[in-house]
Amino acid sequence: MQPNPPIPYRADLETIDPDEQTAIADITESMLYIIGKTHEDLGHAQRSVHAKSHALLEASVTVHPDLPAELRQGLFSRPGHSYPAVIRISTIPGDPLRDSVSLPRGLAIKLFEVEGERLQDSLDDTTQDFLFATAPAFAAPDAAGFAKNLKLISRTTDRVEWAKSALSWILRPIVRGLEAMGADAGALKAMGGYPETHPLGEHYYTQVPSRFGDYVAKLDIVPRSANFRALTDLRLDLSEGPDVLRHAVADVMEREGGEWTLRAQLCRNLETMPIEDASVVWPEEESPYLEIATIRVAPQTSWSMDRSRAVDDGLTFRPWRGVEDHRPLGNVMRARRHVYPIAADRRSQLTGCPMHEPKTRPMLP
Repeated sequence: MQPNPPIPYRADLETIDPDEQTAIADITESMLYIIGKTHEDLGHAQRSVHAKSHALLEASVTVHPDLPAELRQGLFSRPGHSYPAVIRISTIPGDPLRDSVSLPRGLAIKLFEVEGERLQDSLDDTTQDFLFATAPAFAAPDAAGFAKNLKLISRTTDRVEWAKSALSWILRPIVRGLEAMGADAGALKAMGGYPETHPLGEHYYTQVPSRFGDYVAKLDIVPRSANFRALTDLRLDLSEGPDVLRHAVADVMEREGGEWTLRAQLCRNLETMPIEDASVVWPEEESPYLEIATIRVAPQTSWSMDRSRAVDDGLTFRPWRGVEDHRPLGNVMRARRHVYPIAADRRSQLTGCPMHEPKTRPMLP
C-alpha cells in the first residue's frame, strides 16, 4: 500500500500551551542547578545534559544524488553536495559518570557552510545543528513533563555513583528480558538499565519533529558501513574502566573510520504523527524512514583532552541554530529554544571563556 502524501508545513501545525512559560522556567532552574553543582564538585562547568563525550569527530555529510522531490528539501535540495561537519557522541546525564552507569546516548552534529534563510536566533551563523538520542521518541510528551524529569535528574547529580553503577548492573538483565518479550523498557533504560552497546553501532533519532522544507519530518541515523553495522549487536564489558565507551570508539575510529546513513521520516498523518506530543513514536508502517545523506568519518583520533577543549568547551549544539527550512517544531523544541542559550551562557560565565560560533569547521587537534 502506498503511503499517504506528506503533510505540507504550515505555521498553524503548532499549538502553544498557555503553561509553557512555567515549564520553561522550571527547566531553566534545573539546568542551572546541574551546571552549578558539577562546577562546584569538579571545578569545571559541564553541560547540564550530555556532559560526558565519548567521541569528537570531523565528518562530512553528503546529500544523495537521486532523491525524489519530497526528500529534496532544505539542506538536502542540492544533489551530491557535501557539508563539512563535527559530531559529538555523548551520554545523557549532566555529570560525567563512569560508563558502568549505563544510560542512553546522544549524537549531535553540526554542519558548516550552510546556505538559506536563517532562524531568528541564528541570523549571523552559517551552521546547522541536529540533535539525536537513542530512543525513537522523547521521554516526556511536553515541556511540563520534560521539567519534571529534569528536576528528578538534577537532584541525583553527583550522588553515590557506586549506587548508580549497582542499579545499572541490576537493571540491564531485566531490560534484556523485557525486550525479549517485546515489552517497552524505555523507563528502565533511562534509570540505568541501558544495554552495554557500542556507540558506533547505535540507532539515533531526533525524537521530535522539525520543518523539512515544504514538509515536516523526524530524522534518524543508522550504521551504513560494514564495520559500524557489525557493532550493532556487540555487547561491551563496562566493568573494564570508567571510559570503556570512549576507548571502544577509539579502537575503531583510529584504524578504520566509517559511515552512517541519515534518513528522514515525513509526517503523513497528524493523528498518528502528532507535532505537539513528543512522546509518540511515529509509525514506520505509515511513513518509513527514507535515506537522504551519507555521513562519512575518516580514520582519526576520536577523543583527546585537546579535542575536548575544542568541542566540549568550545562549541555548543542547539536545535534552534540553523535555517528556517529545518525550523524545530512542538512544545519540547520551543522550550529548548529558551533554555539552551541560558545554560550555555552560564557555562561560559563559569569558564571565563566566551563561546563564538565558527563560520567554518575548525581543525580538531
